[in-house]
Amino acid sequence: MKIAVIGLGYIGLPTAIMFANHGQNVVGIDLKEDAVNMLNAGKIHIEEPGLQIELTKALLSGNFKAQLQLEKADVFIVAVPTPNRADTYLSCDLTHVQDAIQKTIPYLEKGNVLILESTIAPRTTEDVVKPMLEEAGFIVGQDIFLVHCPERVLPGKIIHELVHNNRIIGGLTSACVEAGKKVYGVFVQGELIEASAGAAELSKLIENTYRDVNIALANELAKIGNALGINALEVIEMANKHPRVNLHSPGPGVGGHCLAVDPYFIVAATPENTPLIQQARAINSSMPDFIVENIKGLMANIDGKKVTVFGTTYKGDVDDIRESPAIDIIQLLEKETDFELVVFDPHVKAPWIESDLEKAVENADLVCVLTDHSEFKTVTATQFEGMKQKNIFDTKHVIPELEKMVIYNMGNLYEMKKGSKKLVPITE
Repeated sequence: MKIAVIGLGYIGLPTAIMFANHGQNVVGIDLKEDAVNMLNAGKIHIEEPGLQIELTKALLSGNFKAQLQLEKADVFIVAVPTPNRADTYLSCDLTHVQDAIQKTIPYLEKGNVLILESTIAPRTTEDVVKPMLEEAGFIVGQDIFLVHCPERVLPGKIIHELVHNNRIIGGLTSACVEAGKKVYGVFVQGELIEASAGAAELSKLIENTYRDVNIALANELAKIGNALGINALEVIEMANKHPRVNLHSPGPGVGGHCLAVDPYFIVAATPENTPLIQQARAINSSMPDFIVENIKGLMANIDGKKVTVFGTTYKGDVDDIRESPAIDIIQLLEKETDFELVVFDPHVKAPWIESDLEKAVENADLVCVLTDHSEFKTVTATQFEGMKQKNIFDTKHVIPELEKMVIYNMGNLYEMKKGSKKLVPITE
């Protein structure tokens, strides 16, 4: 098969390369000329373990190339961004999807398969994309096989999970489902789950919403523990020893292209039926303010001036800052004119990010850990010797026990309250 993948981002690029490395002729399409040039030169433009090796393999085989313009193919896979709109319920912005479909239509021929991998609002495939194809003169299910096949992969493990995870094949007709199964059957070893397009759309959204709601419960528990003077992390550890309880971990908020975005697509589709989802979103969205208020309380207590932030990404060991709560926290701290702020992140390169840990913490009164990068799990006390006051606020609970360091986390936030006179090193 010849496969055109439209959008070479965190999902589109690994998908394209995976097809190429399983014997398919793949052309990747992207609007960013720099990204296209980098890929054709043999360098990935995003951070994902194992992807560089896979790209090299795909280029050497001659099965992959990147370019700016579309061309004819047997299969077209749309993997473009779907951000939130700036409306009441932050609904799904289909601008990029519709643009990709419009640009694809002139290249479509009877028998082609058109696959939407982009995360989309419920009924988008049937109510938005299908009419676009019909207006162009195609009969969906006969001339063109239209399918929604959402990705279900974890950044940092995309290569493995593309192959081994189950894959939902949501077609508008049974013929569309079969066409989608034939495409993904090239490399997917997990189950190919047959579904309607609408069910596939809602399933992807509710999977991420499930996690968002559970994280909201953990974050609310952190606030409860803070108010009552009870260690929330200890509570979670004990509660999870119950055979039917699996509480998530609290943190500085929820980010990324899925958990912080997808629930709104359901809310916008039926706001009157989603009070729980809306409340969970509100709780998780409140966490950056909650973190900053605790930082301000501690800094007032210790008369601190310099805060060093560890991590800008929404999860560990990636360079993805989309919807990252760390960015929200940094922006809030920048408004605090009494503080000097330095940001350190070994995975993200930017002029405003310090690349050297020891320089970043020099004369700092507080280090605030906002991302669970592996590098933070192996730090030593020596690396923090340059701090003026040795306080760490570890919102991700990843910093090891360090000699002479006072470590606060999401379990003992109450120790940080303004007016507390006792600073007790935490040795959990």
